[in-house]
Amino acid sequence: MSSTVADMLADARRRFTEAGIVDPATDARLLVAGLLTLSPTELLTRSAERLSAEQAEVIFKALERRLGHEPVHRILGEREFYGLPLRLSAETLEPRPDTEILVDTVLVYLKDLAKAQNRLHILDMGTGTGAICLALLSECPHASGVGSDISADALLTARSNAERNGLQDRFEAVQSSWFEDIQGSFHAIVSNPPYIASNVIHDLAPEVTKFDPAAALDGGPDGLDAYKAIAKDAARFIRPDGVVGLEIGYDQRNDVTAIFEAKGFRCLKSVKDYGQNDRVLVFALA
Repeated sequence: MSSTVADMLADARRRFTEAGIVDPATDARLLVAGLLTLSPTELLTRSAERLSAEQAEVIFKALERRLGHEPVHRILGEREFYGLPLRLSAETLEPRPDTEILVDTVLVYLKDLAKAQNRLHILDMGTGTGAICLALLSECPHASGVGSDISADALLTARSNAERNGLQDRFEAVQSSWFEDIQGSFHAIVSNPPYIASNVIHDLAPEVTKFDPAAALDGGPDGLDAYKAIAKDAARFIRPDGVVGLEIGYDQRNDVTAIFEAKGFRCLKSVKDYGQNDRVLVFALA
């Protein structure tokens, strides 16, 4: 007899628990619901439905991938960020909830600027899936944005995500190493750059080390290479009334602030994440 939705869910939870997966119930629920395209409510109301052999096979293969430490959203191929469904690819980071804090923080400044400016222009450096830029564009209807990345694969993914969310007319993808091929001036320059020190990457969870692109993680010997590169040229590209918004590592607030202050910026705001760690810094020209 074929399995029901409830059977499959229970089996996934049991196998994940035995394998030591950190949150087995959530992962089982997300994976089964995502693969069967069921809402959380439907997962309950349709729990007695029997699965076809094909559906059971798809879920079984996905469970094996999760047991091999592949993250749930990579298996599903997409993740929601700031209410936008975003496709993932091999060379993009999976956007995480903590990064939504950067969007929340920068939005306050953009909405304030929008009162005096007709059009706003945003630059998202190391855009990956396009998450930060697209979230800001979705909240600021009179803004346009550039998502830059060194990876052609990431830019393809970002373009496709812009189209999927109806933002393609206001979003441009540009291949560039930091400011190398960037033109124009911007009301906001934002980035969630690589900020992990090279020598500690191997200590991270296998979900990260095996599946996140190394170029999006490795911040050099002290984890600060990207901040130095951004600070070096940001003053040439930021509008006089603009802001630079950055995600940072939990122990980098003082170092990143010093890097930007040395290049003529002042720190406007420091924001903590849900775990009460320093997560976002906002700078303006001094």
